[in-house]
Amino acid sequence: MPAPPRPVVDELAALLRLAGPVVTVQLGLMLMGTVDTIVVGHHSPGALAAVTLGNAYQWALLVVGQGIVMSLDPLIAQSVGAGDRAAVSWWFQRGLVLALALTGPFFLAFQLAEPVLASMGQPPETVPVAAAWTRAMSWGVLPFFAFVAMRQTLQAMNVVRPVVIAVVLANAVNLLIDWMLVFGRLGAPALGAVGSGYATSISRWVMTLLLALGTAPALAEVWRRPTRELRALAPYARMLALGVPIGLQMGLEVWVFMTVSVMMGWMGERVLAAHQIAMNLASLSFMVPLGIGAAAAARVGQAIGRRDAAGTRRAALTALAAGASVMAISAAAFALAPRLLSRIFTDDEEVLALAATLLPIAALFQVFDGTQAVGGGILRGAADTRVAAVINFVGYWVLGLPVGAWLTFRAGWGPRGLWSGLTVGLMIVALLLVARVARTLGRPPRMEVAS
Repeated sequence: MPAPPRPVVDELAALLRLAGPVVTVQLGLMLMGTVDTIVVGHHSPGALAAVTLGNAYQWALLVVGQGIVMSLDPLIAQSVGAGDRAAVSWWFQRGLVLALALTGPFFLAFQLAEPVLASMGQPPETVPVAAAWTRAMSWGVLPFFAFVAMRQTLQAMNVVRPVVIAVVLANAVNLLIDWMLVFGRLGAPALGAVGSGYATSISRWVMTLLLALGTAPALAEVWRRPTRELRALAPYARMLALGVPIGLQMGLEVWVFMTVSVMMGWMGERVLAAHQIAMNLASLSFMVPLGIGAAAAARVGQAIGRRDAAGTRRAALTALAAGASVMAISAAAFALAPRLLSRIFTDDEEVLALAATLLPIAALFQVFDGTQAVGGGILRGAADTRVAAVINFVGYWVLGLPVGAWLTFRAGWGPRGLWSGLTVGLMIVALLLVARVARTLGRPPRMEVAS
């Protein structure tokens, strides 16, 4: 007798099969920057400060471009669900064209890092090195955007193993070239901090080329010869209409956390160090719901492409439950063992004590952060991106950051005030995104992928 159908269990299994490798990829991309920091930190404190500053500048920009390319999420996933292989090919090729078009302005923005950083009042001895590091990173902009285009396409097609392999191998290459160019090993020039920028750019080229080669079988049908459909302008306008709000949504979140880091620095080095410990732990755990959100975008998009209203709602609700459950476990760890977790990063008792006051707040923060990450992914899969950007602006910038600043500098809460403000912002964003998901999925699925 065949086993009875278990749609929720089957959906959860499919979601986790896709989300697991996606989480690994996210961790691998995060590790590349972590390795740069570790290697440069062994060179000199000045080099470490420069890379930290340059890295903040590059991600403040790249997150927007990445979001624009991620317009492929609903377009490819819905095409896959509809069984429209020609549309998958055309959208993928348009994604590569869009990646190429974005490279010019972002490359220029990387070249202009020095005057921008100087105008922000950063240490004069750090700015030139940070700017040189950013210019070295500019050579990796094109492969990064192309990688995002291929990654989003493959995720929407439920093909993720080649992405994992490419990221793992690129991390190994990055470590080797970091060691060579930062310290001048194996006959390479000793470039210090700037060497790590070139190492990461080279590694991004390696990662993208490996992915292109490794996915040749999976993407054989979409690497077809371009046709006149590729030259039509209307589809690119559609991609920008979807992608710009995604880029702004992601940017508004990243920028508010960067602003909080700057404000923490006003209270002293140890406060900033404690904040960085809490942020590192929160960022690490955030990779899981971020991966679940990416998988949810694919699963929801595919269900919409099939015009399966029940499957769309099931995919969305399963992803939300999975994201909240995972972050509840993380929250429990933060609440129960704040000093133990903080000791991974430092033995300084004052920093430990400060970090231990932030992690219990981060415990509540975690549940809302996971929920909003998955909610954003669901709305991407449904091609509903504009409202999410507005929600992020209101939650983080109109409410969360001002509340945190008031609690810190007026009410005397110190660093706990800024983290409390972030929690308020995340709570508002999470609740509004869930409400938007409920409204969007309450309507019949609407295809957004006219090719």
